[in-house]
Amino acid sequence: MQIFRQYIAPFIVVIIFLIAMVAVSARIFLPDDLIAPAPIEELSYPQEAAML
Repeated sequence: MQIFRQYIAPFIVVIIFLIAMVAVSARIFLPDDLIAPAPIEELSYPQEAAML
């Protein structure tokens, strides 16, 4: 159990941190950079279209 606490658990934490950092950093290389707000469009539901 001591080996898990000393070596394996910290290694898992570091790996998760690195994966999260790569995922967040990947936004830089996306074409739109995800900075713009989400587009707002009016949704048309099929039930409403049938009533009109």
